[in-house]
Amino acid sequence: MKIVVIDGQGGRLGCLLVEEVKKRLPQAQIYGVGTNTVATAAMLKAGADFGATGENPVVRNVMDADGVLGPIGVVVANAILGEVTPAMAEAVGSCRARKFLVPMNSCGVLVAGVAELSMTAYAARAAELLVAELNQPDGF
Repeated sequence: MKIVVIDGQGGRLGCLLVEEVKKRLPQAQIYGVGTNTVATAAMLKAGADFGATGENPVVRNVMDADGVLGPIGVVVANAILGEVTPAMAEAVGSCRARKFLVPMNSCGVLVAGVAELSMTAYAARAAELLVAELNQPDGF
């Protein structure tokens, strides 16, 4: 099972997501893909099995992923202070995998109806949703 976690800037959310997924799905292979080297290194330190940085790793790794997690900005061109390229946003948005996205005001997108939670709570909720989806009889 291939789970791709994408993050940028300092990689704090990516770390939380990697840890939560590892806790719930220890058998999964987690790919920590950063929009920069700092984010990638942070996700590897948090326990990601593989790490890569930049546009092409995002585009290539989401193609056959079973699940993609990250901030909501990964589907918005030029989000995360410009770290998300249009190609990255298109690849994530178009991939077959279910996306488990965390609302982050810093991405410039506000989602109406979403409760203000801590980043830790959002990471836990995203991992819970991923596990629930993977455990459905028909899978994704």
